[in-house]
Amino acid sequence: MRKQSKGQILMEGLRLKCPRCGEGQIFSGMFKMRSECGSCRFKFEREVGYFVGAMYVNYGATIFIAFASFFALDYFTSIPFYPNLILWGVFSALFPVFFFRYSRSLWLSFDYILNPSEPPDSRREETEPPPSS
Repeated sequence: MRKQSKGQILMEGLRLKCPRCGEGQIFSGMFKMRSECGSCRFKFEREVGYFVGAMYVNYGATIFIAFASFFALDYFTSIPFYPNLILWGVFSALFPVFFFRYSRSLWLSFDYILNPSEPPDSRREETEPPPSS
């Protein structure tokens, strides 16, 4: 297993790859998440409620982009208020669907940065008794 910096781990998240090994795909379809990495067996599916944080990432990205872009267009162009509002209202409804996979992947990456886990074969199972001499 390779040593990764925090930036590399986040880049793997943006590439929808496993945060631990950087090789396995996190999703098998548009909205279908794999239960674990095919390369290193890192668990993607966690307990119920684990991905609530991913919703906050998705919401934060949507609001940041929509508000910044709304005010930028309002300041730098002559687009009237209502068309500008409708544009960013539609964006705010559609962008979270597109960004869903990325928010989950980034949430896994944030969690891995804060709580790195060892590959399953590099640690002894807790139920296994210690070797006797």
